[in-house]
Amino acid sequence: MPELPEVEVICQGLLPHLLNRTIVDTQCSGKQLRYPLNCQQMRAELCGRKITRLHRRAKYLILATDNGASLIIHLGMTGNMGIFDSGSATKKHDHVRWQLDDDKELRFNDARRFGAVHLLPAQTARQAEKQFFSATGPEPFSRSCSIAYLAGLSAQRKIAIKKFIMDSHVIAGIGNIYANESLFRASIHPERPASSLSVKEWRRLLIIIRKTLKHAIQCGGSTISDFVDASGNGGYFQMNFLIYGKAGESCPRCGKKIHKETIGGRASFFCPVCQSKQGKEPVI
Repeated sequence: MPELPEVEVICQGLLPHLLNRTIVDTQCSGKQLRYPLNCQQMRAELCGRKITRLHRRAKYLILATDNGASLIIHLGMTGNMGIFDSGSATKKHDHVRWQLDDDKELRFNDARRFGAVHLLPAQTARQAEKQFFSATGPEPFSRSCSIAYLAGLSAQRKIAIKKFIMDSHVIAGIGNIYANESLFRASIHPERPASSLSVKEWRRLLIIIRKTLKHAIQCGGSTISDFVDASGNGGYFQMNFLIYGKAGESCPRCGKKIHKETIGGRASFFCPVCQSKQGKEPVI
């Protein structure tokens, strides 16, 4: 599933092609995505309207038009978006196509159809968007995602720190790959209770989360199976993985064998020496 860096990479790739372009038609495959989509209503709301904004919130893309209507798009497990020439051959899993006024098309492709396209009509879009993200935590790069916020929220939480930082109610957009990588780089065991982290550890972890996400964005995201950006190119942050997917290999710090366990239903990779459950200082 695309995580924050991958969605941000797609957003940045699409933006130059979409900003100030007018949507002239909308076509749907008729196949149901994760949630029902009324293509006729979407056509009525968006056709003839200029795209005024495209941005990311958590793992969602938000496209806004000049009449106030907007789309909230989630890529699901295998979803992707790209710009194509109008009239060019479509792919089997192209489920939504927005034709633009420059003879280009924005296409939403999703083989497994776990993704979603939510239409927010102009009259209610602002309030609907606010409600949609009402339970979503702050962006990891935002000022509101502070050391004081995280330390305070985790103070009474016995939940594993990995599950805590992956909770979208706590922080928006941190998925399994970047939780694994950040915790290793911060030398924090993924099963440690969130409440056991000191302020000093929270400071180190937050700095590392931000650095890891920023580096991943610069690398075009991580291509594990089928992720590609808006131009069809794969990312290469996976070449910088220190821990994710490396069970049984040697730890790049101490040389001990990397372990794999399931935490919160997700594969978790860690070094039992460098990521001590006792919270010892990192070995750099």
